[in-house]
Amino acid sequence: MLYEFCAENVTLLEKAMQAGARRIELCDNLTVGGTTPSYGVIQAAVEMAKSYDTTVMTMIRPRGGDFVYSDLEVSIMLEDLKKAREAGSQGLVYGLLTKENELDKANLERLLAASQGLEIVFHMAFDAIPKDKQFATLDWLAEHGVKRILTHGGSASETIQEHFGWLKELVDYAGDRIEILPGGGITTENRNEIVEKLGVNQLHGTKVVF
Repeated sequence: MLYEFCAENVTLLEKAMQAGARRIELCDNLTVGGTTPSYGVIQAAVEMAKSYDTTVMTMIRPRGGDFVYSDLEVSIMLEDLKKAREAGSQGLVYGLLTKENELDKANLERLLAASQGLEIVFHMAFDAIPKDKQFATLDWLAEHGVKRILTHGGSASETIQEHFGWLKELVDYAGDRIEILPGGGITTENRNEIVEKLGVNQLHGTKVVF
């Protein structure tokens, strides 16, 4: 079982890896759901993670709020992902939507082209996409080389257990084309139940290892 720890900077990073986290989603400002950490933070996290054979995935998100980005914000994301690569990050985490809560395919293609050689995760912006369009969205992401989708399965105001039915459908539909990474409200107390119910081999969270 792979536990991905959602880290705000490096404060709890070593503790999380000592507790068994073998992948890190590295963010700043978790109060708004995570934004891009600084170059220095990424570099320090990558160096620290080497001792634990742990992968660092860097959040590329210029601000809190929605996932509809202006041309300027997309340019910022492109620069930030270059810096994350230079700092040694093994992967990137991002998500871009249109005002209609569909994939912003044109800008996603720009970021994906600049991300060649790195693991790419489409984050919980996925949960804002209408459910009747999520299978088609999954198809597009898989076809464009995205490694995994981080999802709560529905509204963040509800527990992940309330979304087991839809999450299981996503897992089954994805097959071996793209990974489904459940996240949001996962703790050491409920993680075994989630693995058992969904048949997944990886979980994400701030409380997933302690």
